[in-house]
Amino acid sequence: MRRTIYILYIVATSMLVTACSTHKNTGVSRAWQSFTARYNTYFNGSQAYVDGSLEKEKGNKDNYTEILPLYTVGNKQSRSLGQGNFDRTVEKMEKTIKMHSIKAKPEWRKSRRKTVKDKEWLARREYNPFLWKAWLLMGKAQFQKGEFEEAAATFSYMSRLYQTQPLQNAVARAWLARCYVELDWLYDAEDIIRNQRRDSIHYRAQNDWDGTLADYYVRNGEYEKAIPYLRKTIKHEHRRTQKAREWFLMGQLQSALGRRQEAYKAYQRTIRQNPPYELEFNARIAQTEVMAKGNGKKMISKLKRMAASDNNKDYLDQVYYAIGNIYLMQRDTAQAIAAYEKGNEKATRSGIEKGVLLLRLGGLYWEKEKYNDAQRCYGEAIGLLDRERPDYEELSIRSKVLDELVPYTDAVHLQDSLQELANMSEKDRLAAIDRVIEELKKKEKEERDKALEAEVERTLQSRGAQGNTNQRNRPTTTASATNNGQWYFYNQMAVNQGKQTFQKQWGKRENADHWRRSNKTVIATLDTLDNLDNPDNPDNPETLETPDTPEAPADSLSADAAPEDTLANDPHNREYYLAQIPFTEEQKAASDQIIMDGLFHSGVIFKDKLENFPLAEKQLTRLTGHYPTYEQTDQAWYHLFLLYSRMGEHQMAENCLAQLKSDYPESELTILLSDPYFEENARFGEHIEDSLYAATYTAFKDNRHAEIKTNAQLSAERFPLGENRPKFLFINGLSLLNQGDAKGCISELKTVIEKYPQSEVTEMAGMILKGVQEGRTLYGGTFDLDDVWTRRDLSLEQDSVSADTLSADRETPFLFLLVYQPDSLNIQQGDNGPSGENQLLYEMARFNFSNFLVRNFDLEIEREQGFNRMLIRGFLNFDEALQYARQLYASEQMSKVLRPCRSLVISEHNLTLIGTRFSYQDYDAFYEHTFLPLKISNEELLNIPPYINPEDPDNPDIPEDPENPEIPETPETPVTPTTFDDFDPDFW
Repeated sequence: MRRTIYILYIVATSMLVTACSTHKNTGVSRAWQSFTARYNTYFNGSQAYVDGSLEKEKGNKDNYTEILPLYTVGNKQSRSLGQGNFDRTVEKMEKTIKMHSIKAKPEWRKSRRKTVKDKEWLARREYNPFLWKAWLLMGKAQFQKGEFEEAAATFSYMSRLYQTQPLQNAVARAWLARCYVELDWLYDAEDIIRNQRRDSIHYRAQNDWDGTLADYYVRNGEYEKAIPYLRKTIKHEHRRTQKAREWFLMGQLQSALGRRQEAYKAYQRTIRQNPPYELEFNARIAQTEVMAKGNGKKMISKLKRMAASDNNKDYLDQVYYAIGNIYLMQRDTAQAIAAYEKGNEKATRSGIEKGVLLLRLGGLYWEKEKYNDAQRCYGEAIGLLDRERPDYEELSIRSKVLDELVPYTDAVHLQDSLQELANMSEKDRLAAIDRVIEELKKKEKEERDKALEAEVERTLQSRGAQGNTNQRNRPTTTASATNNGQWYFYNQMAVNQGKQTFQKQWGKRENADHWRRSNKTVIATLDTLDNLDNPDNPDNPETLETPDTPEAPADSLSADAAPEDTLANDPHNREYYLAQIPFTEEQKAASDQIIMDGLFHSGVIFKDKLENFPLAEKQLTRLTGHYPTYEQTDQAWYHLFLLYSRMGEHQMAENCLAQLKSDYPESELTILLSDPYFEENARFGEHIEDSLYAATYTAFKDNRHAEIKTNAQLSAERFPLGENRPKFLFINGLSLLNQGDAKGCISELKTVIEKYPQSEVTEMAGMILKGVQEGRTLYGGTFDLDDVWTRRDLSLEQDSVSADTLSADRETPFLFLLVYQPDSLNIQQGDNGPSGENQLLYEMARFNFSNFLVRNFDLEIEREQGFNRMLIRGFLNFDEALQYARQLYASEQMSKVLRPCRSLVISEHNLTLIGTRFSYQDYDAFYEHTFLPLKISNEELLNIPPYINPEDPDNPDIPEDPENPEIPETPETPVTPTTFDDFDPDFW
């Protein structure tokens, strides 16, 4: 009996499992798969999503000096919070979709005619009624992780999958638009919003659309339109902290629109939500600022009372920043600067708030032309602010310019002061020094008192004697706390602070290899070349690289002038200052030299980089009037000529030119300004020179040496300072070599290295001259891309035999490869658009973005000897890469763009063998024999998200489009060698 029952149980269970299989589409199977999906993997994933959301909410830190993002994921520092939980959510949702998706079509057994609703039901591509929530939650988790492109791909696929179902489609499109907003693709978001408004929005999707529209209008700066949707979003919100953030954002929008009363009420609603202390504090600060107009004194008094509270001791920079803003609103710049300076002094945190204060303070100093103080503020602010700020680029430019300018202006100011002291009577000089010493002692005493107070406070805190039991738990932020567990070089704030520390010790250094070495140019090889014919003259040891030491301050005189007495090294004694004053003629000459250099360089910076023409005129006219013996006076007159020309004072400009002709008739600058084509060259010289270089390059390819010589001479006469000047010399040298003049070639290449060490052809010229130094003989020749196409190096052995074999595996990662020579690319967008390689990169990126919505392809440029390669990665197999290539060449526009390029579809493994065991030509033959005969899938593989892996080829997840007929491959166009920028010096 028991055996019979057991058998019946097994049979019943088998029948139930079979009836509820995903391969069956019945009411029972749909109900069962929906039930198991909801309470199994989906439940676990949803719990992980809730945990991740709470972690992100608790760890989020907003920047209250700017408009808050509606969602916490808008703060880049918060995107990594909860990532582990969101990863688990994505994993569970993928499992849910894989296990419980019902794709089988239901059987139609009714005899009546199909209605519209029946046709919609039968045309569906997913029949599990619950599974759309798994798709939605997976996209939300990707969104919360900050992976907006992946989330957009998920929601885009979801909107197509549920295209006939209004609720699911509307929700998916709302979140898709939200992803585009976070990616700052506002045009794409607007397109979705406009299309959705043509249809009615399902009432259950209205909440999602309210948040999306509020976020879109805030990001687009349309605050008036954002406010109604933000009110609806606040009404729907159940989380207290998020609702407080949204009310704060409402106050910011109302304040930006000038509605002070409404803004004040919104900030009050923020406080009523009992939010974290930092949010409440900033709401109270914002209330004082919006109500300051007409109540300035009252609001300032309120802020000062807040500053006196121990609860706010970590937020004093924000309090004084608000006080400074109120003074600035009253147009009291002096009081505003004093408040900002006090906020900077009282700040205990090195965060964004202090960075914003310093940015505002530096801007005031910039406007008042106090560049020394502006440089101090900008230099510190740039290490505290987010690189993605809209004004960060301007801040960075100003900071770099000031870093370059201030050492010169400080040096001039210091030397002027020292010379003034030297001209005083001894009594007045000593009195001035004593005042400086007293000020120094006073400052040191204040710093000691502050340090003592801080030590006492730390001691009291360690003993638990703080005594304030009423204050709420407030998060404190330190410099180390802002790291968020990131690697050092991923933390921009830490990197910038490290740069400041480095510069204090080593000064300004170029970002280059061997930065501590004083001589590292290829000119070192020239000394050897010059002495090859003299056996009695060995290599000059002075050309050897020697380690450098930290830079000394440029504004101090030689240390030899300082006495060895210890008093001279103590800034509390008169001797310290007397040792720096230039009394002798030699010291006076050294001081004058520092002043001349400072006046010249600061004048040029004022003219070219700050466009402060009055200050530039002041510096340069002082230099030419008081220091006529300066070695670069001709350049000073040249810059004055340009300055007056830009100011429209043509008579003054003519006077400068007359002075140049009178005092410096042989100067290169005098010849340049006296050129009858000077004005034409100034306006169109760059385009004329580029055209001349292109013609010269073509002449070299065709061995028209007389034309090359003529064009090179014309370049020397008309464009001696042109960007292409080193290329003219290089081509002319190679032309001389082809005519048998090896000495002339060496002379031209040496000129390139000596005068243009930073040019792109200098390295190649150095390689050729190095070969001469090693005793090799030069021979003429031309460059041929076919040599590159057949080149391989058998000396580069691999570690294993298998690595030396081209693979025929089609399911390994593939890439699409373009091989070209930079100068052969003649792509131009408009009169002023980018051309050449940059335009090719732009066209490829635009093609990828326009045609593949759910896939991301990486573009990388590699520079080889003789040619460049552009690698497009992201293809999972051969079929995807070939579909991409066919679609690319099917575009008429892209086919024209790619005409100068050769292309390959090649696997990652096979690419490593090109140039070693095999040439490009070898791979062409292998490809034609192995891959070309293969048939590829007719499915549009590039329109499927990469993480969707259908189990069978008939998976209806793939859009049911007509079969894509095979597009015949575009025949390769022979590539004519057209470059010397990456020349292959095959002359030996």
